[in-house]
Amino acid sequence: MDRAVMAPDYDVFAEETATPVLRSVALSHLSIELGHLYMDDFEAGPAHLLTQFRRVAPWAEAARAAAADEVAGRTPRISTCFLIDDYFTRFSSPDKVIDMLAGAAAEAGLRIDYIARESGCATADGIDLAAVVQGHLVSEPPEGADGSRPPASQTGWLTNGERSPVTQGSAAMAAPRQWQPPRQSAARNHSIFLDIELWRDGRDGRLWSCPFLAAVWQLQRLGLLRHLGEPVAQPQPMSLPDVPATWEELPPVIQLQADAAPLRAYRTFSVLAARFLPIEVAVRTILGQVAVPAAVDTLIRTRAAGERVELPAEFVDRIRYVFM
Repeated sequence: MDRAVMAPDYDVFAEETATPVLRSVALSHLSIELGHLYMDDFEAGPAHLLTQFRRVAPWAEAARAAAADEVAGRTPRISTCFLIDDYFTRFSSPDKVIDMLAGAAAEAGLRIDYIARESGCATADGIDLAAVVQGHLVSEPPEGADGSRPPASQTGWLTNGERSPVTQGSAAMAAPRQWQPPRQSAARNHSIFLDIELWRDGRDGRLWSCPFLAAVWQLQRLGLLRHLGEPVAQPQPMSLPDVPATWEELPPVIQLQADAAPLRAYRTFSVLAARFLPIEVAVRTILGQVAVPAAVDTLIRTRAAGERVELPAEFVDRIRYVFM
Protein backbone atom coordinates (compact mmCIF):
# COMPACT_ATOMS: atom_id res chain seq x y z
CA MET A 1 0.00 0.00 0.00
CA ASP A 2 3.01 2.32 0.05
CA ARG A 3 4.11 1.49 -3.47
CA ALA A 4 2.90 -0.07 -6.68
CA VAL A 5 1.99 -3.74 -6.56
CA MET A 6 3.32 -5.71 -9.49
CA ALA A 7 2.04 -8.95 -10.94
CA PRO A 8 3.30 -11.95 -8.95
CA ASP A 9 5.03 -13.62 -11.90
CA TYR A 10 7.95 -11.19 -12.10
CA ASP A 11 10.11 -9.07 -9.82
CA VAL A 12 11.23 -5.48 -10.13
CA PHE A 13 14.56 -4.17 -8.84
CA ALA A 14 14.56 -0.57 -7.65
CA GLU A 15 17.47 1.40 -6.23
CA GLU A 16 17.06 2.77 -2.72
CA THR A 17 17.12 6.33 -4.07
CA ALA A 18 14.08 5.49 -6.21
CA THR A 19 11.92 4.63 -3.22
CA PRO A 20 8.90 6.98 -3.20
CA VAL A 21 8.57 9.54 -0.43
CA LEU A 22 5.83 8.53 1.99
CA ARG A 23 3.30 11.35 2.19
CA SER A 24 1.41 11.93 5.42
CA VAL A 25 -2.36 12.52 5.60
CA ALA A 26 -4.46 14.61 7.93
CA LEU A 27 -5.98 12.52 10.73
CA SER A 28 -8.98 12.88 12.99
CA HIS A 29 -9.20 11.12 16.32
CA LEU A 30 -12.32 9.25 15.18
CA SER A 31 -14.14 8.51 11.92
CA ILE A 32 -17.82 7.70 12.47
CA GLU A 33 -19.55 5.81 9.68
CA LEU A 34 -23.26 6.56 9.76
CA GLY A 35 -24.24 3.68 7.50
CA HIS A 36 -24.23 2.15 4.02
CA LEU A 37 -26.77 2.79 1.29
CA TYR A 38 -27.87 0.09 -1.13
CA MET A 39 -30.58 0.17 -3.77
CA ASP A 40 -33.24 -1.41 -1.55
CA ASP A 41 -32.67 1.26 1.11
CA PHE A 42 -33.04 4.01 -1.49
CA GLU A 43 -36.18 2.49 -2.95
CA ALA A 44 -37.71 2.34 0.54
CA GLY A 45 -37.79 6.16 0.46
CA PRO A 46 -36.92 9.13 2.70
CA ALA A 47 -39.04 7.93 5.63
CA HIS A 48 -37.04 4.70 5.81
CA LEU A 49 -33.76 6.62 5.78
CA LEU A 50 -34.99 9.00 8.45
CA THR A 51 -35.90 6.04 10.68
CA GLN A 52 -32.46 4.57 10.13
CA PHE A 53 -30.67 7.82 10.97
CA ARG A 54 -32.76 8.30 14.12
CA ARG A 55 -31.60 4.86 15.27
CA VAL A 56 -28.00 5.74 14.45
CA ALA A 57 -27.99 9.14 16.21
CA PRO A 58 -27.70 7.92 19.85
CA TRP A 59 -24.82 5.60 18.97
CA ALA A 60 -23.00 8.35 17.09
CA GLU A 61 -23.37 10.62 20.10
CA ALA A 62 -22.06 7.89 22.41
CA ALA A 63 -19.03 7.46 20.12
CA ARG A 64 -18.37 11.20 20.26
CA ALA A 65 -18.51 11.15 24.05
CA ALA A 66 -16.14 8.19 24.21
CA ALA A 67 -13.70 9.93 21.86
CA ALA A 68 -13.74 13.02 24.08
CA ASP A 69 -12.87 10.87 27.10
CA GLU A 70 -9.99 9.24 25.24
CA VAL A 71 -8.28 12.54 24.42
CA ALA A 72 -8.26 13.57 28.09
CA GLY A 73 -10.18 16.82 28.01
CA ARG A 74 -8.83 18.07 24.68
CA THR A 75 -11.21 18.81 21.82
CA PRO A 76 -11.48 15.65 19.70
CA ARG A 77 -11.37 15.80 15.92
CA ILE A 78 -14.33 13.73 14.71
CA SER A 79 -15.65 13.28 11.19
CA THR A 80 -18.64 11.40 9.81
CA CYS A 81 -18.93 9.46 6.57
CA PHE A 82 -21.39 7.41 4.57
CA LEU A 83 -20.78 4.74 1.90
CA ILE A 84 -23.02 4.39 -1.17
CA ASP A 85 -23.07 1.19 -3.23
CA ASP A 86 -22.60 2.17 -6.86
CA TYR A 87 -20.41 -0.86 -7.59
CA PHE A 88 -22.82 -3.77 -7.56
CA THR A 89 -25.92 -1.78 -8.58
CA ARG A 90 -26.27 1.64 -10.17
CA PHE A 91 -29.49 3.29 -9.05
CA SER A 92 -31.01 6.74 -9.52
CA SER A 93 -28.42 9.52 -9.83
CA PRO A 94 -25.94 10.89 -7.27
CA ASP A 95 -27.51 14.35 -7.09
CA LYS A 96 -30.87 12.85 -6.06
CA VAL A 97 -29.43 10.16 -3.80
CA ILE A 98 -27.04 12.43 -1.90
CA ASP A 99 -29.60 15.20 -1.50
CA MET A 100 -32.06 12.73 0.02
CA LEU A 101 -29.36 11.29 2.29
CA ALA A 102 -28.19 14.65 3.57
CA GLY A 103 -31.75 15.80 4.17
CA ALA A 104 -32.74 12.69 6.13
CA ALA A 105 -29.56 12.88 8.22
CA ALA A 106 -30.12 16.55 9.05
CA GLU A 107 -33.71 15.88 10.10
CA ALA A 108 -32.38 13.21 12.48
CA GLY A 109 -29.86 15.67 13.96
CA LEU A 110 -26.86 14.23 12.12
CA ARG A 111 -24.38 15.75 9.69
CA ILE A 112 -22.64 13.83 6.92
CA ASP A 113 -19.15 15.20 6.32
CA TYR A 114 -17.99 12.76 3.63
CA ILE A 115 -19.71 10.50 1.13
CA ALA A 116 -17.80 7.69 -0.57
CA ARG A 117 -18.63 5.54 -3.58
CA GLU A 118 -18.11 1.81 -3.12
CA SER A 119 -16.71 1.67 -6.65
CA GLY A 120 -13.97 4.00 -5.39
CA CYS A 121 -12.77 1.14 -3.20
CA ALA A 122 -12.15 -0.88 -6.37
CA THR A 123 -10.67 1.82 -8.62
CA ALA A 124 -9.81 5.40 -7.75
CA ASP A 125 -7.74 8.07 -9.50
CA GLY A 126 -6.96 5.58 -12.26
CA ILE A 127 -5.45 3.15 -9.72
CA ASP A 128 -6.70 -0.42 -9.27
CA LEU A 129 -6.95 0.11 -5.53
CA ALA A 130 -8.40 -3.30 -4.70
CA ALA A 131 -5.52 -4.96 -6.56
CA VAL A 132 -3.05 -2.87 -4.55
CA VAL A 133 -4.54 -4.25 -1.33
CA GLN A 134 -4.67 -7.74 -2.79
CA GLY A 135 -0.92 -7.52 -3.35
CA HIS A 136 -0.45 -7.08 0.40
CA LEU A 137 -2.38 -10.20 1.42
CA VAL A 138 -0.17 -12.62 3.32
CA SER A 139 -1.81 -16.01 3.73
CA GLU A 140 -0.41 -18.01 6.62
CA PRO A 141 -0.61 -21.73 5.83
CA PRO A 142 -2.15 -23.70 8.69
CA GLU A 143 -0.09 -26.23 10.63
CA GLY A 144 0.20 -29.46 8.70
CA ALA A 145 -0.91 -27.96 5.37
CA ASP A 146 0.16 -30.14 2.43
CA GLY A 147 0.02 -27.46 -0.25
CA SER A 148 -3.05 -28.97 -1.93
CA ARG A 149 -4.95 -25.70 -1.54
CA PRO A 150 -3.63 -22.93 -3.84
CA PRO A 151 -2.99 -19.49 -2.27
CA ALA A 152 -5.67 -16.78 -2.15
CA SER A 153 -3.88 -14.89 -4.92
CA GLN A 154 -4.81 -17.73 -7.29
CA THR A 155 -8.18 -18.89 -6.01
CA GLY A 156 -9.77 -15.63 -4.91
CA TRP A 157 -10.71 -17.29 -1.62
CA LEU A 158 -9.17 -16.54 1.77
CA THR A 159 -9.53 -18.63 4.90
CA ASN A 160 -8.60 -18.25 8.55
CA GLY A 161 -7.60 -21.88 8.94
CA GLU A 162 -7.81 -25.27 7.32
CA ARG A 163 -10.98 -26.52 5.67
CA SER A 164 -12.24 -30.09 5.84
CA PRO A 165 -10.44 -32.37 3.36
CA VAL A 166 -12.47 -33.32 0.31
CA THR A 167 -13.20 -37.01 0.16
CA GLN A 168 -11.81 -38.33 -3.10
CA GLY A 169 -13.21 -41.26 -5.01
CA SER A 170 -11.31 -44.26 -3.69
CA ALA A 171 -10.13 -47.29 -5.56
CA ALA A 172 -12.00 -50.52 -5.11
CA MET A 173 -11.37 -52.19 -1.75
CA ALA A 174 -9.52 -49.06 -0.49
CA ALA A 175 -10.56 -47.66 2.86
CA PRO A 176 -12.53 -44.37 2.53
CA ARG A 177 -10.73 -41.23 3.71
CA GLN A 178 -11.78 -40.26 7.20
CA TRP A 179 -13.66 -36.96 7.54
CA GLN A 180 -11.98 -34.22 9.58
CA PRO A 181 -13.53 -30.97 10.79
CA PRO A 182 -12.30 -27.57 9.59
CA ARG A 183 -9.86 -25.88 11.95
CA GLN A 184 -9.30 -22.21 12.74
CA SER A 185 -5.64 -21.24 12.90
CA ALA A 186 -5.90 -19.16 16.08
CA ALA A 187 -8.81 -20.92 17.74
CA ARG A 188 -9.72 -20.34 21.38
CA ASN A 189 -11.29 -23.49 22.78
CA HIS A 190 -13.41 -23.98 19.66
CA SER A 191 -12.90 -23.14 15.99
CA ILE A 192 -14.87 -20.55 14.05
CA PHE A 193 -13.84 -21.35 10.51
CA LEU A 194 -14.36 -18.84 7.68
CA ASP A 195 -13.79 -19.21 3.96
CA ILE A 196 -14.26 -15.85 2.23
CA GLU A 197 -14.68 -15.05 -1.45
CA LEU A 198 -12.47 -12.08 -2.36
CA TRP A 199 -13.31 -11.82 -6.04
CA ARG A 200 -14.86 -13.62 -8.97
CA ASP A 201 -13.56 -13.51 -12.54
CA GLY A 202 -16.02 -13.56 -15.42
CA ARG A 203 -16.51 -12.44 -19.00
CA ASP A 204 -16.76 -8.81 -17.88
CA GLY A 205 -13.58 -8.97 -15.82
CA ARG A 206 -13.01 -9.18 -12.10
CA LEU A 207 -15.85 -8.56 -9.66
CA TRP A 208 -14.53 -7.78 -6.17
CA SER A 209 -16.59 -9.04 -3.25
CA CYS A 210 -18.42 -6.79 -0.82
CA PRO A 211 -16.22 -7.85 2.17
CA PHE A 212 -13.04 -7.15 0.22
CA LEU A 213 -14.20 -3.67 -0.83
CA ALA A 214 -15.29 -2.98 2.75
CA ALA A 215 -11.78 -3.98 3.90
CA VAL A 216 -10.31 -1.45 1.46
CA TRP A 217 -12.72 1.15 2.88
CA GLN A 218 -11.53 0.51 6.44
CA LEU A 219 -7.89 0.82 5.36
CA GLN A 220 -8.77 4.11 3.67
CA ARG A 221 -10.47 5.46 6.79
CA LEU A 222 -7.49 4.44 8.95
CA GLY A 223 -5.10 6.36 6.69
CA LEU A 224 -3.15 3.22 5.76
CA LEU A 225 -3.55 3.26 1.97
CA ARG A 226 -0.78 4.58 -0.28
CA HIS A 227 0.22 4.18 -3.92
CA LEU A 228 3.80 5.13 -4.75
CA GLY A 229 3.88 6.86 -1.39
CA GLU A 230 0.84 9.02 -2.16
CA PRO A 231 -2.64 8.82 -0.60
CA VAL A 232 -5.38 7.70 -2.95
CA ALA A 233 -8.89 9.11 -3.40
CA GLN A 234 -8.38 12.37 -1.55
CA PRO A 235 -11.79 13.88 -0.64
CA GLN A 236 -12.98 16.50 -3.10
CA PRO A 237 -14.91 19.48 -1.62
CA MET A 238 -18.41 19.67 -3.10
CA SER A 239 -21.63 21.36 -2.04
CA LEU A 240 -25.02 19.72 -2.59
CA PRO A 241 -25.99 21.93 -5.57
CA ASP A 242 -22.77 20.91 -7.33
CA VAL A 243 -23.22 17.14 -7.04
CA PRO A 244 -23.29 15.77 -10.61
CA ALA A 245 -26.12 13.84 -12.19
CA THR A 246 -24.03 10.80 -13.19
CA TRP A 247 -21.99 8.40 -11.07
CA GLU A 248 -19.07 8.59 -13.49
CA GLU A 249 -18.68 12.31 -12.76
CA LEU A 250 -18.76 11.88 -8.99
CA PRO A 251 -15.31 11.64 -7.33
CA PRO A 252 -14.61 8.52 -5.23
CA VAL A 253 -14.94 10.57 -2.02
CA ILE A 254 -16.58 13.98 -1.65
CA GLN A 255 -16.47 16.39 1.29
CA LEU A 256 -19.87 17.98 1.86
CA GLN A 257 -18.94 20.12 4.88
CA ALA A 258 -16.22 22.75 4.47
CA ASP A 259 -15.34 22.68 8.19
CA ALA A 260 -15.22 18.88 8.49
CA ALA A 261 -12.42 17.21 10.42
CA PRO A 262 -10.24 14.87 8.28
CA LEU A 263 -11.86 11.78 6.78
CA ARG A 264 -9.05 9.50 7.92
CA ALA A 265 -8.61 8.86 11.60
CA TYR A 266 -6.68 6.98 14.27
CA ARG A 267 -9.80 4.92 14.96
CA THR A 268 -12.98 4.09 13.08
CA PHE A 269 -16.48 3.48 14.39
CA SER A 270 -19.29 2.13 12.21
CA VAL A 271 -23.00 2.02 13.05
CA LEU A 272 -24.53 -0.62 10.81
CA ALA A 273 -27.63 -2.73 10.46
CA ALA A 274 -27.34 -6.27 11.81
CA ARG A 275 -27.36 -7.67 8.26
CA PHE A 276 -23.81 -6.35 7.85
CA LEU A 277 -22.46 -8.43 10.75
CA PRO A 278 -21.28 -11.43 8.64
CA ILE A 279 -19.70 -9.05 6.12
CA GLU A 280 -17.73 -7.23 8.81
CA VAL A 281 -16.60 -10.51 10.37
CA ALA A 282 -15.19 -11.33 6.94
CA VAL A 283 -13.66 -7.83 6.74
CA ARG A 284 -11.76 -8.34 9.98
CA THR A 285 -10.55 -11.74 8.81
CA ILE A 286 -9.27 -10.23 5.57
CA LEU A 287 -7.58 -7.32 7.35
CA GLY A 288 -5.91 -9.77 9.71
CA GLN A 289 -4.01 -11.08 6.68
CA VAL A 290 -3.13 -7.71 5.13
CA ALA A 291 0.51 -6.76 5.67
CA VAL A 292 0.45 -2.99 6.09
CA PRO A 293 3.92 -1.63 5.28
CA ALA A 294 5.80 -0.88 8.49
CA ALA A 295 6.67 2.65 7.34
CA VAL A 296 3.00 3.58 6.94
CA ASP A 297 1.92 2.20 10.29
CA THR A 298 4.96 3.69 12.04
CA LEU A 299 4.03 7.09 10.63
CA ILE A 300 0.52 6.79 12.07
CA ARG A 301 1.68 5.47 15.44
CA THR A 302 4.36 8.17 15.80
CA ARG A 303 1.83 10.91 15.19
CA ALA A 304 -0.59 9.31 17.65
CA ALA A 305 2.12 9.18 20.32
CA GLY A 306 2.83 12.86 19.71
CA GLU A 307 -0.82 13.59 20.49
CA ARG A 308 -0.83 11.25 23.49
CA VAL A 309 -3.26 8.93 21.72
CA GLU A 310 -2.83 5.26 22.57
CA LEU A 311 -3.26 2.96 19.59
CA PRO A 312 -3.46 -0.84 19.59
CA ALA A 313 -0.46 -2.47 17.96
CA GLU A 314 -2.75 -4.38 15.56
CA PHE A 315 -4.52 -1.95 13.27
CA VAL A 316 -7.60 -4.23 13.12
CA ASP A 317 -8.17 -3.44 16.79
CA ARG A 318 -8.57 0.25 15.92
CA ILE A 319 -11.91 -0.59 14.30
CA ARG A 320 -15.12 -0.52 16.35
CA TYR A 321 -18.76 -1.27 15.52
CA VAL A 322 -22.35 -1.15 16.66
CA PHE A 323 -24.81 -3.45 14.90
CA MET A 324 -28.41 -2.36 15.27
